[in-house]
Amino acid sequence: MSLITIEHLRKEYQGVTPLEDVNASINKGDVIAIIGPSGTGKSTLLRCLNQLEMPTAGTVTVNGQVITDPSCDITLVRREMGMVFQSFNLFQNLNIIDNVCVAPIQLLKMDKEEARAKGMALLERVGLADKAQSFPEELSGGQQQRVAIARAVAMDPQILLLDEPTSALDPTMVGEVLSVIRGLANEGMTMMIVTHEMHFARNVSNRVFYMDEGGIYEEGTPEQIFERPQREKTRAFIQRLKTLDLLVEDIHGDYVSMLSKLGKYGANVLIPAGIQHRMMLACEELVIQTILPAARRGDTALPLTVHIEYSEAQGSVQMSFAWEGKSFDPLTAGEELSMVLVSNMASSAEYRYTDRNELEVTIN
Repeated sequence: MSLITIEHLRKEYQGVTPLEDVNASINKGDVIAIIGPSGTGKSTLLRCLNQLEMPTAGTVTVNGQVITDPSCDITLVRREMGMVFQSFNLFQNLNIIDNVCVAPIQLLKMDKEEARAKGMALLERVGLADKAQSFPEELSGGQQQRVAIARAVAMDPQILLLDEPTSALDPTMVGEVLSVIRGLANEGMTMMIVTHEMHFARNVSNRVFYMDEGGIYEEGTPEQIFERPQREKTRAFIQRLKTLDLLVEDIHGDYVSMLSKLGKYGANVLIPAGIQHRMMLACEELVIQTILPAARRGDTALPLTVHIEYSEAQGSVQMSFAWEGKSFDPLTAGEELSMVLVSNMASSAEYRYTDRNELEVTIN
């Protein structure tokens, strides 16, 4: 028997209908990654499941109880459905241990000492026992999100709903939150996770929902969705995930951020570590050490666009660089040591000049 059954779920707002006809069954132990373009109803679906948003039509059944029936006591159902939001939603006036304990005490009528002991155990589990007496404003975003997860788990929910739990975090904090979620998945927690972290979705979930056209456009195992999508929009979305476009307009731009995006892209599309390392080094030598200094000297000009595309079938990364200004061939005019490094990392490199500079580099 399904833990949750969704039948013909519809949600309308004035002028827009993000959910037109959603049908799905969620079984105990499922870890479902919900992916898709922005605006396709991913977050709305989660919010309809616990009626933070009231569905316009259709039914949601939890443990055999139709929770979309007006006679249903939704407050009782919500106790079984933990929710983790993008923006943490911690109580700023409570310290961390009280944030975790308040719901079990008030809603489950748990003894305060029992709730505190359980809360400390959960904080230990997410690596924050030493922050129990701190307040949310004293914690980093990643730490606050781990507290939010501990708070949701404190209610012993049958299912955990996570709405883009890492989207508000600095890239350096994402890993710590995903590690906690991965641990819950390994322990058998039933979860539905709206996420843009494709590497995580592929490695942690057992089912993937790709949402588009007002519903679950395609579903399958991670291998099916990421490697063998059957429908056109899914294939296009997955293909876009395998490309990265960067734009450099300022000679004093944030190049650390650029390299961070490149590293995140490599992790998301599962580029092998060796190729990923060579790709990042080649980009650093060509962009930061060669083309940008030439632009500062006036030998060439910005903007510079970088297009990256990974082919799993060929086991290679194609890097395309294009920039304005007069002709400047990094392969011959660039700093010698940088170009030696690039030639050692690249299986091929070709420069041409038409009305702009273009460089194609392949990394295997």
